[in-house]
Amino acid sequence: MSDNLDLVLERTLNAPRDLVWKAWTTPEHLKRWFAPKPYEISELELDLRPGGIFRLRMVGPDGFDTGHGNPGCVLEVVEGEKLVWTSALAPGYRPAELATEGCESFPMTAIVTMTDAGDGKTLYRAVALHKSTADRDMHEQMGFQEGWGKCADQLEELAADLAATA
Repeated sequence: MSDNLDLVLERTLNAPRDLVWKAWTTPEHLKRWFAPKPYEISELELDLRPGGIFRLRMVGPDGFDTGHGNPGCVLEVVEGEKLVWTSALAPGYRPAELATEGCESFPMTAIVTMTDAGDGKTLYRAVALHKSTADRDMHEQMGFQEGWGKCADQLEELAADLAATA
């Protein structure tokens, strides 16, 4: 990882790791928290195996719409601990066709890790790797910390709800 090319969000979530993992890897749960409200995920495809698809469509009340959502590629899955995907590749490791503008216009690799933090809490870390400082700066200016931070809060809430209904 590189300090000048990567964006990092790290939080201790008040939820057990198995439920944080479940919220990340179950499509109906992922749709509920992965867009910062009032935005939402209207479409989602997730195949949790290396070479599988990671595709979502985000829409918002202001007319924001990522369109069909460029399909990304799952690179690594370590059950309960780590999920890695990239927008630089399409499913099956095919080179991706990126959008010409917006949040799908630059390649990015996401590394999400979850470790036990004790007392039923999870150390949650999301890293976005970029190919250039220009891409990193664009992602940061688009609100990486605020957006991914709000999503982490929503993830924590959903995992707590899952714990309450378990």
